[in-house]
Amino acid sequence: MKKLFQALGWVFLFIITALGVTFVTLWLLMYMFCNGPSESAKKTFVATMLETGGMKFVVSWYMTDDEVMAIMNEGIASAAPVSEKSADTDASLVNMNENGSVSGNSGDGMVDSSIPEALRDAYAQDTDGDGLILVPVTSHTFSGGLLVIKDPSRISLSSSYPWSDETRNKDGLTVGEHCEQSSAVAGINAGEYVTSGTNWGGMPVGVVVENGEILYNGPSYGDVMVGFNSDHVLILTDVGGMSASTFESYVKENNITDAASFKDVAGGNINHFTKLIVNGEAVELGGKGVGANPRTALGQCADGTVLFLCTDGRGTGGHLGATGQDLINIMLQYGAVNAANLDGGSSSSLYYEGEYAITSTHMRYADTSRKVPTAFVVK
Repeated sequence: MKKLFQALGWVFLFIITALGVTFVTLWLLMYMFCNGPSESAKKTFVATMLETGGMKFVVSWYMTDDEVMAIMNEGIASAAPVSEKSADTDASLVNMNENGSVSGNSGDGMVDSSIPEALRDAYAQDTDGDGLILVPVTSHTFSGGLLVIKDPSRISLSSSYPWSDETRNKDGLTVGEHCEQSSAVAGINAGEYVTSGTNWGGMPVGVVVENGEILYNGPSYGDVMVGFNSDHVLILTDVGGMSASTFESYVKENNITDAASFKDVAGGNINHFTKLIVNGEAVELGGKGVGANPRTALGQCADGTVLFLCTDGRGTGGHLGATGQDLINIMLQYGAVNAANLDGGSSSSLYYEGEYAITSTHMRYADTSRKVPTAFVVK
C-alpha cells in the first residue's frame, strides 16, 4: 500500500510539474509577443486577442490600458476616412440575367472577359451543374473553403427565432441544424450574438431580418447590417446610429429580405470590423483586422454570384488564422464588388452537402459547429 501511495505521489508531482512548465512557457511566450523587439508581432497579438469573445483580458496581463489604446489608435488613425467607409452600397454594380442567376459566359458561348480568371476557373468546376462550387483556399497561416453560389436567389437567412430570454431557456442552432430546418444544402454562421462562455448562442445582437420580417431590432453603436434585398443584391449599411423605428423604415423602403449584423468599431478592448469591399473598392482597415483568427465572410460579384468564405485558425491544422486583409485579397481575386466580415473566431463554420467543410475551433474533432442564432443558407 505504501508503494502505491508513493507511485501516486510521483504521478501527481509529474502532472503538477508538467502543468506548471506549460503555464510558464505560455506566459513567457505571450510576454515576448508583448515586450519583444518585434512591433509587428506585438500589434498582431493585441489585435488577435481583442477580436476574441472571451480572451480580451489576456492583453491586460502584459500591457497597460494606455499601451493598448496607443496601438489601436495608431491603426484607427491610418484607416480610411469614415465618410469613405460608410458609403452606401451601389446596387447597380450587380447585374444579373433576367432570371436572377448567372451563367459565367456572355450568352454566345464565349467566355465573359469581365469575369475574373479565378471565378471563371470555379465556374468550370461546376461539372454537375448545381451552381455550387467549393474551392479550397490555403495560406501559410490558414486554410479554408470558398463556396461559390451562382444563383443569389438561393440565399436566405435562417434563425433560431423565437429567441432565448436572459435565463437562457433556449439554445441557438448549429449551422447544420440551420440548414436542416431550411432544407438548405449549405450554410455559414452569420451575425453577432450574446456570448456566455458556454455553447448557447440563443440571443442575437444588432438586427435580424428573415424573409422580410424584422425578428430582432436593437441597432447599437458600430453595427453594420449585412443582407440582401428583394433583387438578391448584397447590401452593407451602417445601422448603429439608427433607432428601431428608423431601421424598420429602412428595411421597408429598401426591400431588405434577409439580414444580420456585425460590429465595425475599434477602441478600448474592442477590435471588430465588418466592411471589406464597398462598391468595388477595398476598405482600408488600419489597425482593425490585423489579428489572425478564424473568419467567416460574405461577398457578391458583379454578375450576382455570391461567395461564402470560411477559414480556420487558433491552432487548427497548425494555423493561426486569417487577417482582414487576407479576406479582402481573396474576395478581390474572385471579383467581389461588395464583401463583409461576419462573426468569426470559434463561431466560424461552413456546412456543405451534409457535412462541415470548416468546423468551429472549439469543435475541431467533431462534425458540428457552435450554436448560433443566425446563419446564411443556400437552398
